[in-house]
Amino acid sequence: MIRILLRYIILFVLTLLVLAGLSFSLAYLFPGDVLANLTGITAQNEMQRAALAQQFHLDSGYIVQFYHYLKNLLTGNWGYSFISGMPLSEEVRLALPATIELATYAMLLAIVIGIPVGCYAGLRSYTAADYTINSASMIGYSFPVFWLALLFILMFSLEWNIAPLSGRISLLFEVPPKTGFILIDILFADNINRLLAFRDALHHLMLPTLAISVISIASMVRITRRSVIEVKNKPFVAAARTRGLSQGQIFYRHILRNALLPILPLMAIQITTLITNAMIVETLFSWPGIGNWLIQAIYQRDYPALRIGMLAVAFMVVTLTILIDLFNRVIDPSREKYERVAV
Repeated sequence: MIRILLRYIILFVLTLLVLAGLSFSLAYLFPGDVLANLTGITAQNEMQRAALAQQFHLDSGYIVQFYHYLKNLLTGNWGYSFISGMPLSEEVRLALPATIELATYAMLLAIVIGIPVGCYAGLRSYTAADYTINSASMIGYSFPVFWLALLFILMFSLEWNIAPLSGRISLLFEVPPKTGFILIDILFADNINRLLAFRDALHHLMLPTLAISVISIASMVRITRRSVIEVKNKPFVAAARTRGLSQGQIFYRHILRNALLPILPLMAIQITTLITNAMIVETLFSWPGIGNWLIQAIYQRDYPALRIGMLAVAFMVVTLTILIDLFNRVIDPSREKYERVAV
């Protein structure tokens, strides 16, 4: 286990170094002058330009510049936004939890709906119910997330007026961002009606979460169905039937726990998809997450915000992927043996 942890730590560090290198190189890939891209200031004379270059170590080699860039990243000195003038570390701290919130609730919805429906389709494999569920999951998986979000806005917000069009909560409620998760922050807020605020936040969460989760639900249904069918045809399930066990006992004791093991590694892929879809949906629902923040940075040519924002998203995706994969190895140690045999 220690060897596996060391391997993951080395992989994590090397991946972050590569991502930091790519983020550092963006300053030279953006159009325009490098110094103006980093500072937002157009030097009026050579003296001012030399002072700014010395401040940002642009008068040194690339290795020295990258060293100072890494040092600033590790110390939290990420620079300032051209748009708001706030430290980028504070802006990321406010925007990133909103994206994680959408992805988390969408994943929970995919698990709660996708796994039971997939199990039912797998147990009723190659019947009319299975074909119907399989067809519906294929259709749901084929919808582009931005088109689905626009369709939900048209139907539920503009036509039926049963869900808010944008935002995280009504302007009537003032909720200080202590954790970044709106439902948790409501519990810590003072001088508001928590019940009304909680219901209002749930209404605002409904459409973006549903738009993101449709693709993940469809994917989870198909993955679970296939896994249940494979396990259902295993010899130990046939042996359980010969022992006289009921269908419920066979399912809960033998089929379910063995069918879930192949599903867990694929959740790491779903995390990446959910975060990407959440960043797309944020711009349509004016959700104050990292995706909407990055779009505004692109419009305003806020290059330091783009560098840090892209690095923060990549860091989050890599961290969650490695943690989920490590968790899968803990609950299923036999994976490593099979991987060695395959190699």
